[in-house]
Amino acid sequence: MSTPTATVLKTEARLFGREPGSLFWVMLSPTLLLVILGLIPSFREASEDLGGRRVIDLYVPVSVLFALIMSGLQAMPPVLSGYRERGILRRMSTTPVRPGALLTAQLALHAAAALVSALLVIAVGRLAFGVALPGNPAGYLLALLLAVACGLALGATVCAVSRTQKIATAVGSAVFFPTMFTAGVWVPVQAMPDTLQRIVGLTPFGAASEALDTAASGGWPGWAALGVMALWAVALTGASVRWFRWQ
Repeated sequence: MSTPTATVLKTEARLFGREPGSLFWVMLSPTLLLVILGLIPSFREASEDLGGRRVIDLYVPVSVLFALIMSGLQAMPPVLSGYRERGILRRMSTTPVRPGALLTAQLALHAAAALVSALLVIAVGRLAFGVALPGNPAGYLLALLLAVACGLALGATVCAVSRTQKIATAVGSAVFFPTMFTAGVWVPVQAMPDTLQRIVGLTPFGAASEALDTAASGGWPGWAALGVMALWAVALTGASVRWFRWQ
C-alpha cells in the first residue's frame, strides 16, 4: 500500500471511530439482532421442517449478511457522497493524494468493519447459543469474501448514482429493505417456498445466504450461488466505475 493511501486510511479510520452511530449499526447491531432472536425459546429448539436444525442456527449467516448490508448500504454511501458534495474529492484531485486513495481507504475500512462484525456474530452464536462453527471454513470464507465484495460494490453503485448525501441516504434506504428480505432477515431463505427460494437465489444476498448456510453445514457452497455472487460483484463494480463522478 502506498504511503498516501495508508495515511488516508489511518485518517478515515479515526473519523469512523468517532461515529458512534456507524459503529453501533455496523459492528454491534448484527450481534444484537442474533442475541434478541436467540432469547426466543422456540428459536432454540430443533425443527423437523428445518432438517433438525434450529432457527437460531439459520440466523447466524443471516446476521453476518446483515453486517455486510449495514456496512455497504447504510454506512459507506453517505460518507463518500458527503465528501463529493462538500468538494473534498475535487480539492484532493489537486494534491499528491488522489481521490482514488480515499475510495480505496473507504472500501478497505468498511470491508474490515463488516468482517470484524461477522466474526463477532459467529463467536457470540457459538458461545451464547451453541451454534456450531462453520463446518467448511474454506468454503465459508470464500462465500463471505464474495458477499463482502457484493455489498461494497452495491454501496459504491448507490454512491455513484447519488449526487448528494441526502440522495445517497434515500437511495441506500430504498435498496436496504429488499436486500434485507433476500438475505433472509425477516424470513430465513431456507424457510421460504421453493419457488421464492429460486428467485431470491438469483440476488446477491440470496445467493450469499444459500452459500453461507451450505458451508456452515459442512458442505461446499454451490457453484451456482458462488457464480451469482461473482457476477453481481463484477456487474456492480463495473456500474459504479462507469457512473462514479469525483465532483
